[in-house]
Amino acid sequence: MSARLSVDTVLAGLDGIRSDLEAFYRDLHAHPELGHQETRTAARAAERLRAYGYDVSDRIGGTGVVGVLSNGDGPCVLFRADMDALPIEERTGLPYASTAVDGDGRPVMHACGHDVHVTALLGAARLMAQARAAWKGTHIALFQPAEESGEGARAMIADGLADRIPKPDVCLAQHVLPYPAGQVLTRPGPALSATDNYRITVHGRSAHGSSPDRGVDPVVMASMLVVRLQTVVSREVSPLTPVVLTVGSIHSGANPNNIPETAEIQLNVRTYQEEVRQRVKDAIVRIAHAECAASGAPQPPDIDHFGTLPPTINDEETTRRVATSFSAFFGERARELGIQTASEDFSEIPKALGVPFTYWGFGGTDPALYARAAAKGTIATDVPTNHNAAFAPVVQPTLDTGVQAAVVSALAYLGNGAR
Repeated sequence: MSARLSVDTVLAGLDGIRSDLEAFYRDLHAHPELGHQETRTAARAAERLRAYGYDVSDRIGGTGVVGVLSNGDGPCVLFRADMDALPIEERTGLPYASTAVDGDGRPVMHACGHDVHVTALLGAARLMAQARAAWKGTHIALFQPAEESGEGARAMIADGLADRIPKPDVCLAQHVLPYPAGQVLTRPGPALSATDNYRITVHGRSAHGSSPDRGVDPVVMASMLVVRLQTVVSREVSPLTPVVLTVGSIHSGANPNNIPETAEIQLNVRTYQEEVRQRVKDAIVRIAHAECAASGAPQPPDIDHFGTLPPTINDEETTRRVATSFSAFFGERARELGIQTASEDFSEIPKALGVPFTYWGFGGTDPALYARAAAKGTIATDVPTNHNAAFAPVVQPTLDTGVQAAVVSALAYLGNGAR
């Protein structure tokens, strides 16, 4: 049996499960759960995997779920889907829109498409189980918690993931993105950025607002620091090197007529190369200390480096193999993915297991909407992105494409004739 015949055989069952997957997806979308709270989602995934014949381990790293389907001698492929939602109030107007809230009453929404990822992987797992004669090896379906906080992959690893599954030969993952639904987009090498968060506290000396000469103003100090930090990207990094530095929070004081003791800023940095990552960090530390010294601060700044994620750098050969399979199946809908400034923790899993990986995107936007926006030059305003309250992938062909990509990529290794 050829690799293409294996794909056709496995995917022949998609028509028979499509309506069930669509209903499952709508239910997940209406019942989102934040990171480390994905108990309902995890239970539903585990229940389905067991029904398909997978050997299931759950509560890994809190709410993580892994299903293993052994089907004779052959390669072992691990496919990961993330499960968590975001603390965002949904504004899609969908009949199955979320009205869920967390324990503190905050609205919760699947604003990043993780409900699509879960549904697509479960669909692929079901099809793989139904057509075992078409492939050989081991298929691992991994459902990961807490991707948004960057904690989920590490939690599963720390909880002994490597000891609970066969060692895979390759790890795969995908993410729905605001491209036309039906497209699948791959990229070898750097695909997603590293992320680093910094919290900088500058120290002044409090005084009455009427006597600023009696104090040291941390508000001015922090304001100058915010402005000066913008020069890190524009003046200290090559214009050919992608770097993003964003100050997302500044806070100080409680009333208008008092110079406070401290001011705090928080910033986020996105880079793709370790050398550049370190250079930017050194510049942030240097500038923070220099601004405090220039302002006569009574003590140096406190700098807290937290919330880090590594860059996602796809293995060249793995990506080539998957991209070739995508081209054969999807034709002109298989595209190249531009470099992304988002960050992910998926790569922590293959890194810990010591195996190569690739991570790709697939479209979730209504193709007609996207085409109209492209024609008007209004994609940035008319096409909701991930983490937007209006982000709502069209159900089809998004789900079909996600299932197909999950099957085609796995069978690039497991399909008969794919050795």
